[in-house]
Amino acid sequence: MANGGPVEHGFPHLDTVRAAITALYKRLSYDTVRSFAASVPPADVAFSDQDDLHLGAQRVAHELVRHYGLPDARMIISFREMTHAANVELAAGPEYFIELNDRFRTHRRDIGAALAHEVMHVFLHRLDLAFHGTRDNEILTDTAAAYLGAGWLLLDAYREDAASSQKLGYLTPEEFGYVLAKRALLFGEDPAIWFTSPQAYTKGLTQARRDEQQPPLTAAGWAGRRRYAKDRRYAQDHCDPGAHPGAPYSFSTAGRGPLSVSFPCPTCHQRIRVPVQGRVRARCGLCRTVLECDT
Repeated sequence: MANGGPVEHGFPHLDTVRAAITALYKRLSYDTVRSFAASVPPADVAFSDQDDLHLGAQRVAHELVRHYGLPDARMIISFREMTHAANVELAAGPEYFIELNDRFRTHRRDIGAALAHEVMHVFLHRLDLAFHGTRDNEILTDTAAAYLGAGWLLLDAYREDAASSQKLGYLTPEEFGYVLAKRALLFGEDPAIWFTSPQAYTKGLTQARRDEQQPPLTAAGWAGRRRYAKDRRYAQDHCDPGAHPGAPYSFSTAGRGPLSVSFPCPTCHQRIRVPVQGRVRARCGLCRTVLECDT
């Protein structure tokens, strides 16, 4: 939790974020991901200064439990002085104990953001889905919360001006914007009206659209297509095509077979392999996205 300190910006964790999206599709399946088409409505997690602190926190936690589809999980909320924003005890259940930082006693509008992250920890724990290392596992948790419809609360908790700053979660504001934009492109929603940091979302949306404009996709721009053609010629002329530094695609041959190209699906980032034979329509086996390619 950045509380008055510097806030990291940009996309330093982008590879891990993309790996987290792929892991969600692999563990949940296409149909389960699609069941999260509706985000948590702001009205369901609203928290005013007039609400009772503990009853209000329990109510918001219950809404997030319902959203994540954990009907038999009960969250017990307490507050104490601590360095981090929150902490959850991942036991066997059905009761899970969540501790929130004492600062949320007077910053109640952000309790939903902290709980969105902690309840997602429970969700992933029950799925037995985790990354190695604390940092990567926390990035997975932030990404999953955002991609499955509750992470807009975490971006809404980001505030920064010349005199103060606040950010919850391990992702940068722009990375939260990126995951929310990936979700918005998938489900056709506009989450920008729900949070107070449209600049971060706009930058994330730009990066997300860039995923859809990489060769060999037909939506790639002129510069990308020109470089792709150059790399393809090199691959066709050499026995060991391999990858090309800075390019999302790589060429390969199966023994003496025809040349093929592999590239990440712009939706779930699972790698797809197609033959190099001009116009090709490919379908991602993981997220079922149909892709128009010019190989």
